[in-house]
This record gives sequence, C-alpha cells and structure tokens, in this order.
Amino acid sequence: MANANFLALYITICVLAFVASKLIIATLCYRRWKRKQMLVQDSFSGGKLVLFSSPKMKALKTNMFLNKTMKLSNKDIIGSGGYGTVYKLSINDSVSFAVKRLNRISAEQDRGFERELEAMADIKHRNIVTLHGYYTAPNYNLLIYELMPNGSLDGLLYGKSSNERVLDWTSRYKIAVGAARGLAYLHHDCIPHIIHRDIKTSNILLDQNLEARVSDFGLAKLMEPDKTHVSTLVAGTFGYLAPEYFDTGRATIKGDVYSFGVVLLELLTGKKPNDETFIEEGTKLVTWVKAVVEEKREGYVIDRRLEDYHVEEVNQVFSIAMMCLEPEPSKRPTMSEIVKMLEQVKSYQFVPDLQEMPIA
Repeated sequence: MANANFLALYITICVLAFVASKLIIATLCYRRWKRKQMLVQDSFSGGKLVLFSSPKMKALKTNMFLNKTMKLSNKDIIGSGGYGTVYKLSINDSVSFAVKRLNRISAEQDRGFERELEAMADIKHRNIVTLHGYYTAPNYNLLIYELMPNGSLDGLLYGKSSNERVLDWTSRYKIAVGAARGLAYLHHDCIPHIIHRDIKTSNILLDQNLEARVSDFGLAKLMEPDKTHVSTLVAGTFGYLAPEYFDTGRATIKGDVYSFGVVLLELLTGKKPNDETFIEEGTKLVTWVKAVVEEKREGYVIDRRLEDYHVEEVNQVFSIAMMCLEPEPSKRPTMSEIVKMLEQVKSYQFVPDLQEMPIA
C-alpha cells in the first residue's frame, strides 16, 4: 500500500514538474517573441519610442520618424476626442500615420493611455484599427495608429463633404457589418474580453475601401471570461449610453450592443442622437425611431439622401437595431448574433480572414 501511495505521489510530482516546465518555456518564448516584435529607440527629453515590428515599420528609420513626430503642429490636426488630439503624420508621399497625443495632465488621462495600450497590444483584426507603436515623455504620451484615408463615419455622415459624397445603402450596410465584426471580436474572441464603452460614429474609422475599423480604446475595460460586468464610473458619450448604465454603474458587453444599435439608427436615418430637432421636440433618436417602427412606417425616418436601396433590407436592419436597443439588457442579442443577422440581410458571403487571429 505504501509503495502504491509513493508511486502515485511520484507520478503527481512528475506531472506537475512537466506542466511547470512547459509554462516556463512558453513564458520565455513569449517574452522573446515580444522583444522581437518591438523596435525600441530611447530618445531625447527623457522619452521612449516603441514601434511594433511589421513590414511597414521595419522600412522606417526611427530617428527620422521621431523627428517628424516632434514637428507636428496645429495644421496637422485631423481630429480630437475626450482623451486626446489626433494628427496626421506624413513620413513620405506613400507612408502616413495617425498620431494621438494625450497630455499628461491628470491621472485619468494616464489611465486612458494605459487602457488603450493594454487593450490594443495583441489585437490584429481587419475591423479594428492597427496600433503601430507609442511614445512616452514626461509631459505627454503618443499613440501611433494606421491612418484611415476616409476618416470617421461621423465625418462622412455629417461632415462638410456629407452632401457632396452621400454614402449609398451598400456602403452603409458594409460599414455596419464591418463594425459589428470588429466589436464581436472584442467581446468574444479576445482574452480577456474587451468592453469598448464608447462605441459611436466618430470612433468607427474607414479605410480606402470604406471598410470599418473600430477605434479609440481610451475608455475600454478588460473583462475576464467568467465575469459578467465591470463596475466603473459612468463614462462615454451622451446619446449612446445604455439606460441601465446610469442606474448600476456596471459596464457590460450589452452596453456596447446598445451603443451599436444607435450607430445602426444613424446609418439608417442620417441623424445624430443629439440632433437639434429632437431637443426641440423633447425626444431623442431612439424613442423617435421606435415609435415609427412600431407603426411600420420605417420609410418615414430613412435618410432622405438615400435614393437606391432595398426596402426589405432596410426594414431588416431597423429590426436588428430595435433588438440592440431593448431596454432590458438580457433581451439584447450578443454581437456575434448581430453579425450573423446582418450577414443574412444580403446574400454576401464573408470569406474568413486568416489574419484575424489574435497574436499569440
């Protein structure tokens, strides 16, 4: 009996030692890979530049990159948000980046920078904007992103060029599917899962092919798979926040789903959540559209600039938006379910992208 106990103990110790050795080797390999993925260049002013390795970045000379970054001025500004100002950084005629500057004024702004780095570190997906590197200095931080030639969805829907270049229905549908796929990746495929907390049209960027890229992770929260929510101070943008968020202070993936529903309404109606018309009438976009949809009069609220669209497709997307905007979070679909429903609206076949796997 004693021999049997000793044998069992010996086998257990061997198994544990084997598992521990594998974990140590995996950790060392990961750290070695991580070092290879970065080109680190210490710089003047006590700052540090870190560029993630990629074919695009390897071709750059870090000193030239840093010198051009330090010369950015107001004329290079292409946007701004709650956590920083975004500049266009042109390296040459064919290579440009978007650089977000976050001044280190408060602890919360530093946390926003850290959240964005933490959330973006290992993400690689065609519908999420790519982070190429960052720069830290005593008074400010910089995040270096790929530049999106067509700016934001907000700009195309409401900006100066919105009347000259009206997004057709096919483009709007494509943007909706792309943004949904990016958000579904954050919610379901990332470990830990990521709650974005600030989904809105200005945080959906568009590449040269009008492919949607989810951006701006300054408010993002990481959530372990066994958790259902993250308790936090209410943050985000008025008009996009789920009603339960104000009551509970709990950020959930279903809050992101609600915000995405608002984005769908904007794509359908061409109106902002805080449109002056709604303020004057004492209502808001969501309640206005819900009332019309219940009466089966979706055509009454569709963006008048849209000329060529399939009524049945539009009505189906209205229905999906209404599901996203259910007052009860448990009744809202998940983002993976939303992707499937949106894909079924048109007969498009989405070919899996082998590059959409997280960096391991």
